[in-house]
Amino acid sequence: MHQQQQFFFELLAVLATSAAIVLAVATLRSSQVTVTAAQESETQGALQVLDASGKPKAICPLKHTSVKAEISGFISRVVVTQEFENPFKEKIEAVYTFPLPQNAAVDDMTMLVGDRTVRGRVLRREEAQAVYEAAKTGGKVASLLDQERPNIFTQSVANIMPGEQIKISISYVETLKYEDGSYEFVFPMVVGPRYIPGNATGSSVSSGNGFAPDTDSVPDASRITPRPVAKGMRVGHDISLEVALDAGVAIENVSSGSHAIDMQRPSVAQAQVRLKSSSVIPNKDFILRYDVAGKGISDALLTHRSEKGGFFTLILQPPDRVTVTDVTPKELDFVLDTSGSMNGFPIEKAKETMKLALDSLYPADTFNLITFAGDTHVLFPEPVPATLANLQKAQAFLASRSGSGGTEMMKAIRAALDPSDAQGHIRIVCFMTDGYVGNDMEIISEVKNHPNARVFSFGIGSSVNRFLLDKMAEQGRGEVEYVALNDDGSAAARRFHERVRNPLLTDISLEWNGLPVADVYPQRIPYLFGAKPVILSGRYTAAGNGVVRLKGKMSGRDFVRDIPVAFPEAKTQHDVLAPLWARSRIDDLMSQDFNGMQQDTMRPDLKETITGLGLEYRLMTQYTSFVAVEEMIVTDGGTPRRIDVPVEVPEGVSREGVFGDGDKAMGFMAGAPKSRRIVAYSNISPSVGQTVTVTSSGSDSKAKRESKKLGGGGSGGGVGVGTGRRGGVSAASSPRSLGGAVTLEEAAVDEAKLSPEEEKRQLLLAKFHPAVLAVIERLKINAKPGADEVRFIRGEKADVQIWLTDKSPEALAKLKELGFEVILDPKTAKLVIGRLPISNLEKLAELKFVRYVAPQVSS
Repeated sequence: MHQQQQFFFELLAVLATSAAIVLAVATLRSSQVTVTAAQESETQGALQVLDASGKPKAICPLKHTSVKAEISGFISRVVVTQEFENPFKEKIEAVYTFPLPQNAAVDDMTMLVGDRTVRGRVLRREEAQAVYEAAKTGGKVASLLDQERPNIFTQSVANIMPGEQIKISISYVETLKYEDGSYEFVFPMVVGPRYIPGNATGSSVSSGNGFAPDTDSVPDASRITPRPVAKGMRVGHDISLEVALDAGVAIENVSSGSHAIDMQRPSVAQAQVRLKSSSVIPNKDFILRYDVAGKGISDALLTHRSEKGGFFTLILQPPDRVTVTDVTPKELDFVLDTSGSMNGFPIEKAKETMKLALDSLYPADTFNLITFAGDTHVLFPEPVPATLANLQKAQAFLASRSGSGGTEMMKAIRAALDPSDAQGHIRIVCFMTDGYVGNDMEIISEVKNHPNARVFSFGIGSSVNRFLLDKMAEQGRGEVEYVALNDDGSAAARRFHERVRNPLLTDISLEWNGLPVADVYPQRIPYLFGAKPVILSGRYTAAGNGVVRLKGKMSGRDFVRDIPVAFPEAKTQHDVLAPLWARSRIDDLMSQDFNGMQQDTMRPDLKETITGLGLEYRLMTQYTSFVAVEEMIVTDGGTPRRIDVPVEVPEGVSREGVFGDGDKAMGFMAGAPKSRRIVAYSNISPSVGQTVTVTSSGSDSKAKRESKKLGGGGSGGGVGVGTGRRGGVSAASSPRSLGGAVTLEEAAVDEAKLSPEEEKRQLLLAKFHPAVLAVIERLKINAKPGADEVRFIRGEKADVQIWLTDKSPEALAKLKELGFEVILDPKTAKLVIGRLPISNLEKLAELKFVRYVAPQVSS
């Protein structure tokens, strides 16, 4: 294997796992990892260790996550404890991007430092950030919890001293999903890779270290795209989970299709469930299902009253199904995500389910089939009758699809929903995807704009974007279905057929008949397609008795049911109803301006109301955060080094489909300058001698050109950014915008024609990151470092990472002769991190044992 290629492989393996490595992604190459693992047990300062099975394990400051859930009736209280430990020789700041359920009301955070517990405060997001930064700068141990999306959060912990352990506990409450006698508890474990549309802005406002740059469509993209662990390795942290279940009635058939579990049954109404292994790799959702005796749910009114007022949750049992199948011709559009993240098992499961759904069409129905990745493909110009010939065309078209490219979901949404606006009938749209996009709120807003369509979303995979899929179905007045890779696709197709043909209850409304209630959510009650209860959260202003009338349509006929209710004067129980109501109201406020929330330009009145709810009810929102500061301990040693915790690629997701294999551009991530399509890559770079195909575009024509030998510094393959135009130029800078990357055109050279100056230039390109090279070039003309270079320049010295072929004492001594000061010397990698006079940077190229020099950026 070429020595230069071998270097890039090793560089990738350590990048996503090393606490001290914040490399610009355009310099890295994604390919087979061949890093030599340490053969001894883990020690402080090591960059790589082995797990129990001998698999290389990434070292990172997050050691373990413990999840403990208590379920009572239909409500769960969950405490998530994250255990951080500093394995390095200097103090650090640990940053971890992780998921929580999309409907969770996160209402507490505590930090345990030694034997001291510090309870977090809820502040406006910018105020919490200021408190945290001040504590970090002042050497105090501090933690900050931010919400990026309703299902994506960022935990930051500053000033963790070497060898020190800090625990962060996060608590939330949520209601469980119920249908046909079965409850479902879901705990997500990993944030899947998000496709980022739009044009890269170069902004550093969001301060994220994700694999994608911020764009004009997703201004916080760098905060919702945590870097994956390197190929061939597993994350250095694991997870344990326990569920204490008290259903109040007899429990039957407790099971998990996602994980192996152990279970104890203290009584017929109780169960104690835990993961069979206490160190599970966090790479998929945990899903627990259980049935209750009677297979039904009764009407119930839960109330709570405190100094904040009265709160209630009303649960209304669904009506019995009337078995009248609607054979009226339907118009159905089937939309399939064929992007890179769906490659392999997910797309095959989606195709299986969609094929069965097509088979269930009636001859008088009309249908169409749309697939989308970077581009959208529509099978027929308009919906066609479900004849045998047309269905055969659809099945052949479906069979030919495979997963690759980006996820330009908005194009598919508009292609499927726009025609419904001019129709006098309802269009039913079945949308199958993993939902891995960063512009999820923009998409939800678009669905809301088409009231003449019914959207049925199918989440395909082990760790899908449930926030997006839930809201698409909610705003589209349809239903959501989740199909794991080991689930029965025919059962999902059957349920879809039944929901379309025989919805249980539609056009639902509630009459309160003068009862003292206010602010009841959801304000628009969703249709019932299965035996689910109607669940409402609201406030009541005084005690009172009365009758609530539930109205709707069942099989075209009016449905009316009266339910007696009583609101008490005093009720101290069920205090979780207050945050659950506040969370429901926040959802409603968000839905009034999803686009504004996506762009951080939300209507001021809505933003202020959401902020006020977060502060009053101690809740996480987009605009309120938890912060905790240990005031008694002050550390020394200057600013801590930021360490981003790597995450697993979700189970079943093709790593190559998302991040590429280093041989071709996958174009999975977007975000390029408007003038042309550009691919910005994570953990990818072509090495010297690699052949790369470049597709360029003037208008609609395409011309292919092969570059010859690359001298380094270019980009190729993997996760890219683009404007969605046809064709493209695979040239990119790092998502962190560290200096101008060399384009493929600039790097394409003919070795036979190289002059001595060109040979030296190629040597510099091969050995130096573009940002470091820019400093060298500026030094030659006595120019000051640019804005990008300033990030790793300290006076007359540069903070750099130096990758070596030889890490002998003699080699290190030669580095020290150049004035190199070692900051971090990991013992299991041929890497040193430290500080070097900028006047001696170019001299590193003359040392044969120096393979690559990259900037060491402190966040």
